[in-house]
Amino acid sequence: MTIVLTDFARPRLFPREPRRNTIQDVTPEAFERHLNDSPPLKVLDGYAPFCKLHVHRNWTSTRCLSVPITDDNRHLLRSDYEARTKDELPVLVRWFEGIDPPVAEYLIVILYSRDQLAKEGTDIDADWGVVGCMYTAEPEETPMAPITMLRNALGVEEGGSGVPLDREDYARSVAFWRTHANWRG
Repeated sequence: MTIVLTDFARPRLFPREPRRNTIQDVTPEAFERHLNDSPPLKVLDGYAPFCKLHVHRNWTSTRCLSVPITDDNRHLLRSDYEARTKDELPVLVRWFEGIDPPVAEYLIVILYSRDQLAKEGTDIDADWGVVGCMYTAEPEETPMAPITMLRNALGVEEGGSGVPLDREDYARSVAFWRTHANWRG
């Protein structure tokens, strides 16, 4: 099985201007090499058959991406309308500013199959393509954000994957993200 970083994931995980809330201490090439050379601790099923999650012990100083919302940090929450790419519609997002989360114990790499990526207009020269990565304290998936689930249900033409919305998964997502937020450095 071969894995490559997609053009979608590369600037998000390894931006030109490094940020504290992205992958640290490793180049994109070394990250990709590690994924191909080091078997994951476990493989989780993703939200659809074309999606797999590879759980790796964090070998970097990358910090946990989501943080519980508390009375002590609630005043640090920010929000705005943003699009992940120039072709997507902006959606409401929120994040913390001014916090120092712990170093993640795990990097959970989100992979899409070559066939799915081709359906979404991305051709890769590998079996699987990295579309994202979760930085977590536990070796378990962080629920997909509700807005990402909605975007996926809108279809490929709106930046999603075309997977219909599952109400139970959506409710679990809302329960988690109601009490957590990502952060920006």
